[in-house]
Amino acid sequence: MALEITQYLLAAQSPDAKIRTEAESALGQFRDQNLPGFLLSLSFELSNDGKPTESRRLAGIVLKNSLDAKDAARKEHLIQQWVSMDISIKSQIKSLLLNTLGSSVSEASHTASQVIAKIASIEIPRKEWPELIGSLLANMTQSDRPASLKQATLETLGYVCEEISHHDLVQDEVNAILTAVVQGMNVTEQNHDVRLAATRALYNALDFAQTNFENEMERNYIMKVICDAALAKETEIRQAAFECLVSIASTYYEVLEPYMQRIFELTSNAVKGDEEAVALQAVEFWSSICDEEMELQDYEVPESGDSSAPHSRFIEKALPTLVPMLLETLLKQDEDQDQDEGTWNLAMAGGTCLGLVARTVGDAVVPLVMPFVEANISKTDWRSREAATYAFGSILEGPSTEKLSPMVNAGLDFLLNAMKDVNSHVKDTTAWTLSRIFELLHSPATGFSVITPANLQRILGILLEGTKDAPHVAEKVCGAIYYIAQGYEDAGTSSSLLTPFLRDIITNLIATADRTDCSDSKLRSSAYETLNEVVRCSNLAETSQIIVELLPVMMSKLEQTSNLQIVSSDDREKQGDLQASLCGVLQVIIQKLSSADETKPIILQVADQIMVLFLNVFACRSSTVHEEAMLAIGALAYATGPEFGKYMQEFYKYLEMGLQNFEEYQVCAISVGVVGDICRALDDKVLPYCDGIMTLLLKDLSSGELHRSVKPPIFSCFGDIALAIGEHFEKYISYALPMMQSASEVCAQMDDNDEEMVDYGNQLRRSIFEAYSGILQGFKNSKADLMLPHAPHLLQFIELVAKDRHRDESVTKAAVAVLGDLADALGSNIKTMFKDRAFFTELLGECLQSDDEQLKETATWTQGMIGRAFSVCG
Repeated sequence: MALEITQYLLAAQSPDAKIRTEAESALGQFRDQNLPGFLLSLSFELSNDGKPTESRRLAGIVLKNSLDAKDAARKEHLIQQWVSMDISIKSQIKSLLLNTLGSSVSEASHTASQVIAKIASIEIPRKEWPELIGSLLANMTQSDRPASLKQATLETLGYVCEEISHHDLVQDEVNAILTAVVQGMNVTEQNHDVRLAATRALYNALDFAQTNFENEMERNYIMKVICDAALAKETEIRQAAFECLVSIASTYYEVLEPYMQRIFELTSNAVKGDEEAVALQAVEFWSSICDEEMELQDYEVPESGDSSAPHSRFIEKALPTLVPMLLETLLKQDEDQDQDEGTWNLAMAGGTCLGLVARTVGDAVVPLVMPFVEANISKTDWRSREAATYAFGSILEGPSTEKLSPMVNAGLDFLLNAMKDVNSHVKDTTAWTLSRIFELLHSPATGFSVITPANLQRILGILLEGTKDAPHVAEKVCGAIYYIAQGYEDAGTSSSLLTPFLRDIITNLIATADRTDCSDSKLRSSAYETLNEVVRCSNLAETSQIIVELLPVMMSKLEQTSNLQIVSSDDREKQGDLQASLCGVLQVIIQKLSSADETKPIILQVADQIMVLFLNVFACRSSTVHEEAMLAIGALAYATGPEFGKYMQEFYKYLEMGLQNFEEYQVCAISVGVVGDICRALDDKVLPYCDGIMTLLLKDLSSGELHRSVKPPIFSCFGDIALAIGEHFEKYISYALPMMQSASEVCAQMDDNDEEMVDYGNQLRRSIFEAYSGILQGFKNSKADLMLPHAPHLLQFIELVAKDRHRDESVTKAAVAVLGDLADALGSNIKTMFKDRAFFTELLGECLQSDDEQLKETATWTQGMIGRAFSVCG
C-alpha cells in the first residue's frame, strides 16, 4: 500500500464521485487494518519533496485528523490510539515530520508544523518527547540553516505553545523558546517571513513568559522588540505586534506602567494613519485596558479604594488624548456598514472602545465628548452627523444619571427629528441611540424617566413611523419600542401611560413582521420579540381585550405556516424561524392571559386548537422551532392544569424525542423543564408516563455525550415527578438516589478557581437539593421511612455546602429548605443524626441575619420543623 498511497490520496480528490469514494474506502481500510503503517505511510508522503503537492497536502490533513477531533470522546479515542502505538514507529513518524520542516514546499512544512504540535499536545504533558524543543531550537541557532526552515520552526513553536499548558515546560525550555522567538523578531532579521512567524509565535508563547515578565531586564527587552515590530515595514508584522500588545494588556497589566507612553504613541499613530487591520488592533489594545480596569474596579473595596491588584488608572490618565483619538475614528465609516451584519470597521471599534471608556471613568468622559457631538451633529456631511450621534449613544452607560439627564433631555428632541434625516446611516445610528436612552434612562419604577406623559405620544408616533423605514433602521426602532415597554413593567400607575397606544403598537409590529423585504435581516424576529415584550409588560387589567383579540390573529398565522411552499432547505429554515417566533408570541399570550382568573377561561376555551397547532409544528423538523414550541406547551400545561392530560398521548412521542435529543442539547434541557410543567399540571395523572420519562432521564444522566448543562434540570425534574406522584416514586429510588449521591460527590471535587465550574457547581447543588425536597415531600405522608438510609448522606452534603464560601444565595435557600423537609418528613428519627452536627445551627443563624426576606422565612420554618422533631421525641 505504501507505494500506492500517492495514487489513493490523489484519487480521493478526484472530481469523479465514484473514483473518490473507492479511494476513500481503500484509505479507510488501510487505516483500520494497520493504523501504525497507515500513519507512517502518510508521514513518508508528506516528507517527500518528490511527491505531488496535492497528495502531500491531503496526507498532512489526514495525519492531523488522526490525532485530534472536535468531539471530546473521539479526541480521547485518537489520543489513546497514538499513546498505545509502538514507540519505534512513533519515533520514525516524528523524525519524518521534523525533516519536513525543511521542505522547500511551504505548504508541506506548514502542515508538518501543525501535526508536530498535535503530537506535542499528547506527548509533552506525559514527558514523552523531551527532545522536541531542543531539536526545534537547533534549527534556529545553527547559522547555515535556510530562512524557510527558521520560519517553519518558529511557526511550529507557536503552534506547540498554543496546544500545551505553560506547566508542561520547565523554565529553561521557556527561556530558550523566548530567546529564539525574540531573536527571530529582531530588527536585524532580514527575512520578513521569519520575522512574521516569530511575532506570531510570541503571541502564543506569552502565557509561558510569566517569570520573564517579572524580570525587569527581560521584560524591557521583550517590550522593546514588540514595539519595534509594531513599526515594521510589513503590515502583517505590525498587525501581529499589536496583537501581542493586546494580549499583554490583559495578561501583564500590572507591569505596563513604564511602557504606556511609547504604546500610546504607537497606537495613536496606527489609528491615525495605518492600514485598517493594524488600526483595529491598536484600538483593541485600549478596549482590553478598559476591560482590565473595570474588573479591578469591581474588586475594589469602595470605602478605602483598596484592591489587592495594582490599579494604574491608565484610561483616566490617557483620557484627554485618548478620547479625541477615538472620536476621530468615528468619522471613518464604511458606506454600506449598516447592511452587512458581520461588518467590523474602525468606526465601530472606536465607538465600542469609547463605550468601554465611559463605563471605566464614568462622568469624566462627558465633557470630552459633548463638544464633538455639538460641533458635528448639524453638519451637512452625513459622516459628521452619524459620528456625533454614535458618540452620544456610546457614552450613555457609565456616567451618572445626574450627569446624563440634562444632556439627554436637551438632545432627545433633536434625536427624534433626526429620525427623518435624509441619510439612512444617520437614521440607523439615531434609532440605536434612542434605544440605548430608553434602555438606560427610562425606569419609571425607580422614579426616573426621560419619557413623560407630555412627550410619549410624539416619541411613539415617530418610532412607529420608523418601523416602515429600511429594514436595518426598522430593526433598531423595534429595539427602542422594546425598551420603552420594558420600562413600564411593574411601574405602578405609570404603566397605564402606554395602554392608549397599545393597539397601534401591536398593529405596527405585526405589519413590520409581515414585511416582504425583511427576509434577509433580523427584522422579523426583532418585531416579534418586541411584540412579546409589549404584551408581557402591559397592564393586564386595562389591556386584556387587546391581547384577547391578538390571540386568534397569531393562531391563524401559525396555522398558515403549514401551507408555505417548501422547495429548498432555505425555505425550510425560513418556515422554522417564523414558526419559532409565532410560538414565542403565543407562549407570552398564554402566560399573560392565564395569570389572572378573569382571563384564564379564554385560554381554556381555545386550548384544543392551540395544542393542534403546536403538534403540527413538531411535525416540521427544526430545532429552533422545537425549543419554542416546547416552551409554549409548558406554558399551556401550566395554564390548563389537569385538563392537559387529554393531550398527553399525542404529545408524549414528541416529548420523548426531545428528551433524547443529545445533539441539540438546548431542546433536551427545555423538554426536561416541560416535564416539570406537566407534573405540576397533572399531579398523579402523569403516572402512566413516568416509567418512560424516568428511563429517559436516567439514560440522559449516565450519558457521556449529553452536554453537562442539561444535568441540573434533570435532578430538579426528579423532585417535580416525586411531588406529583408521591409514594409511587418508590420504584425509582434505587436508580435516582445513587445518581444524586454521585453528583453531590462530583460537586465536592470541583475546582474553586474556575469561575465557570463554580457556577455550574452551584446549579448542580441547587438542583440536587430540589430533587431531595420533592422526594421527601412526596413520601412524607406514607413512605417517609424509605428515606432514612439516605438521610446521613444528605446531611453530610448539606454540611459540606454550608462550609463553602462560593455558594450563592439560591443554593443556601435550597439547602435550608431541604433541611426543613428532612425534619418534616422524618420527624423524631432525625434526632440521633443531628446529635453531633452543630453546623445547622450556624447555617440557620446566618440565614436569619440575611436581608433576603424569603431566605429568612425559609430558615424560620426549618428551625420550627427541627424544633418540632426534637420535641416529639421529648
